[in-house]
Amino acid sequence: MSAPDIVLASTSPFRRELLARLGLPFLTASPDVDETPLPGEAPEATAMRLSESKARAVAARHPEALIIGSDQVACLEGRVFGKPGSHDNAVRQLQTMRGRSVNFFTGLCLLNARTGLARLRGVSTLVTFRDLSDDEIERYLRKEQPYNCAGSAKSEGLGIALIARMAGEDPNALIGLPLIALCDLFREECINPI
Repeated sequence: MSAPDIVLASTSPFRRELLARLGLPFLTASPDVDETPLPGEAPEATAMRLSESKARAVAARHPEALIIGSDQVACLEGRVFGKPGSHDNAVRQLQTMRGRSVNFFTGLCLLNARTGLARLRGVSTLVTFRDLSDDEIERYLRKEQPYNCAGSAKSEGLGIALIARMAGEDPNALIGLPLIALCDLFREECINPI
């Protein structure tokens, strides 16, 4: 039996760039999943559920593939910060997070569409934001416009200037695709990028 195709269930150019680092051929597909948290759902549970939902949504179109789904939720003292969607929401998010530590939880799913087996991992990154002025927040948002990023900041771009420090097991997780965990999941599926 031939090796399965690998499909990234995301249209994010950042996730695509991260996955390309592994040197494995892959396709991308839009998962078209409602990302609304369920009532009472913990942030970590939301990220895990959505990562698997994204993979399963793409499985119907790629029934022989290994499908990668990923989702990220930012959380501060129980409050969830998703994609802001607008400038005003992003301002409010960054004002709330400035000078504080925020947990960015990334859910990862590797779904074997042939067998239906979903392998799941969760990776946390604790990000401490600088004590930003309103003017700094405004200038950053006007330059980068990260309105489709959980927590209103792109650490892979100018958003790194908003961060005082970060702690986590995989620096790629904050960008949206934890490659260390993904390599572990690939090995469980007998795929070795090396």
